[in-house]
Amino acid sequence: MSEIRLPAEKRYDAELKALAMGDKDPKPPGWKLSPRAVERYILGDGKQVSAKYIGDKALIQVAIATLASDRALMLIGEPGTAKSWLSEHLSAAISGDSSLIVQGTAGTSEEHIKYSWNYALLLAEGPSQKSLVPSPLLRAMREGRFARLEEITRTSSEVQDSLISLLSEKQIAIPELNEIVSAQRGFNIIATANSRDRGVNEMSAALKRRFNFVTVPIVEDLEQEIRIVTKREEELRADYSVGAEPPAELARLLVTVFQELRSGLTKDGKQKIKPPSSVLSTAEAISVLFNSGILAQQFGGKKPTANDLLRSLVGAISKEGADDLKTLREYAETVAKARSGLWAEFYKASKEHLKG
Repeated sequence: MSEIRLPAEKRYDAELKALAMGDKDPKPPGWKLSPRAVERYILGDGKQVSAKYIGDKALIQVAIATLASDRALMLIGEPGTAKSWLSEHLSAAISGDSSLIVQGTAGTSEEHIKYSWNYALLLAEGPSQKSLVPSPLLRAMREGRFARLEEITRTSSEVQDSLISLLSEKQIAIPELNEIVSAQRGFNIIATANSRDRGVNEMSAALKRRFNFVTVPIVEDLEQEIRIVTKREEELRADYSVGAEPPAELARLLVTVFQELRSGLTKDGKQKIKPPSSVLSTAEAISVLFNSGILAQQFGGKKPTANDLLRSLVGAISKEGADDLKTLREYAETVAKARSGLWAEFYKASKEHLKG
């Protein structure tokens, strides 16, 4: 049986090995690749190395430079802006391992950050290395690798406070074993935070000072977002053996809908639109386009249509409630109806699937 999703270091193993073989630039301690090679891996070279992130080159350079220092990196931005995707690929290129992850939730405890115990062994034998269960962060410190902390603002203030000394001292004390674990060269943390979660568990000023913040922006350029959506959708089709390839114009229509609804304005700047409360991110657009292909392959005419797209879009846009479907219906009546070509099919589909 094959894995549903390979981690970046396995999926792009050939590219990483090729980059390492040709990498003559100096590497920071513990790094698998030099900063220039990491940049090439992330952004691609148009030849042997595929682009993992399509966006601002300066942003990537600042992120890599931060990780080459003793500062931790915080990737912050709207949902679906590829923060976790970028975190994974940076870890894969620099450490060769993107699996040392702590997923921040309301239930994340200090044990998830530091260590816990195998309580059966603890009761039978007492505290020992054998009964210790190291956290991903503790393992990263011991091995000189990167740890990833997802959605940090979803964790409680107590959990966040436990990170302050860890980031300052680069040590974790295990008093039960009378041991202090000091981080090996190559250790660092990449954290992500959702800008829409501000106020949930706002980070303290002390914790913020331990990070260098890099904002991952929403893609506003139409052609750039189309490239991102079509590239990732193509990769998903290959992974899941979906043969229904969407026409280029269908992807253009979808991204145009997303950008116009997000901005509340048509691309020509002539008409204002009521934006929905749902997050219409690039990641969501990728999911909608991919789902359209599955609908077409399994239940349609083998080629995704505007009708398949609209059916997939309904599920994506109604997450925050029925009011957003009204917003989409209004958009179809005031914007899509006046356009020709594939837009006419989109409008016709809206009359069928957006009744009410």
